[in-house]
Amino acid sequence: MIITNLEYLPGMTITAHLGLVQGSSVRSKHAGRDFMAGIKSIFGGELLGYTELLHESREEAVERLTLQAQSIGADAVLNVRFSTSGIAAGAAEIFVYGSAVSVSADGV
Repeated sequence: MIITNLEYLPGMTITAHLGLVQGSSVRSKHAGRDFMAGIKSIFGGELLGYTELLHESREEAVERLTLQAQSIGADAVLNVRFSTSGIAAGAAEIFVYGSAVSVSADGV
C-alpha cells in the first residue's frame, strides 16, 4: 500500500478513485506523564512522554486508514493529511485522511 501526501504518483496512472478513507486515534495523558510534563514545562525542553504518545497515535491512525483502504481494494492513498484536536481535558485526537485510489504503472 502506497501512502503519500502527493496528489499523484510519478510513473503511475490513477485507474479508479475509490473515495475518502480515514483513520483516527484518541489518546489520553497518563497521570504520571502529565505530572512530569508540568515539572518539565518549568525548566523547558521537549516533553518526551507526549512526543512518544503522539507518535504512537499517528502510527495507529495511519494503520486504521490503511486497513480501510485495503478493505475497498485500494492500491494507494493520495493527498494524505493529518489533523490534531483536543477532545476533552487531557485527551487528543489524531485524524488522518486521504483519497483511496487504484493505480497501474505507466505503460502497463
